[in-house]
Amino acid sequence: MKLSQLADTLEARLENGSPDTEITGVAGIEEAQAGQITFIANPKYASAARTTRASAVIVAADFPSGNRTVLRSSNPYLAFARAIELFYEAPRYTPGVHATAIIHPSASIGPNAHIGPYVVIDRDVVIGANATLLAHVVIYPGASIGDHFFAHAHAVVREHCRLGDHVILQNGVVIGADGFGFAKDDSGHWHKIVQSGPAVLEDHVEVPHLDSISHVHLLPPQRAELGHDQVRRPLFDLSHVDEVQTRPPARGVHRGVHGARKPGSYDISGAAALSQTRSSQRAPMRL
Repeated sequence: MKLSQLADTLEARLENGSPDTEITGVAGIEEAQAGQITFIANPKYASAARTTRASAVIVAADFPSGNRTVLRSSNPYLAFARAIELFYEAPRYTPGVHATAIIHPSASIGPNAHIGPYVVIDRDVVIGANATLLAHVVIYPGASIGDHFFAHAHAVVREHCRLGDHVILQNGVVIGADGFGFAKDDSGHWHKIVQSGPAVLEDHVEVPHLDSISHVHLLPPQRAELGHDQVRRPLFDLSHVDEVQTRPPARGVHRGVHGARKPGSYDISGAAALSQTRSSQRAPMRL
């Protein structure tokens, strides 16, 4: 792709370079070679911009470029992310159902679905158009899933869960597993509490590998819910939570939230953080 074409696509302004320079890929600023483009979002790395072998550097509007060929952008990091998309060729999955897949006759699956090896889709499941379910994905009875669903290998959606459009489940994700709930009887024995409330993921939610979004104790309106445009970080467990608000908070690695609090917009927590509460307050939780 010509550098001028790349600048137009990224809505960036080309400076100090030939518009006919051929760009063949993207790389980090220290690894980049001629023909590749890189980026700098933090001015403290300005020295790296002078020594990189990249053919061009995506920078902010006020970055001091000197004689370096740059693409100026109001959001260099986002521009670089979009550049990666242009040069990365993701695997393509042709529509069809693998011979080893098991689909209940009552299940409804929209057009253009790719159903991989050993996928199990149980009774009364509804899945929208353009779904991709890779090997060993399991969808329990009564689950409802929107369009453009993408489930990587070994993802599980449990009974009665509801997922919106453009939901992505990475490897090993479990949506709707039982949360941790027990009540002690008079003799001191623990009685398991049925987790009957559904897990709900709205549109444009991505759940990373090995995450768990659990069922809750009660029927609606109580439910574990992730709002629009949510992105989780790995090893996150959400259970017994009423709702996670719209706007993506950042979740630390191996983080759990348990109780009746409601994590709010831009909620941030560090690694191995754990909250257990049954407060009835509706204020957003900040960890």
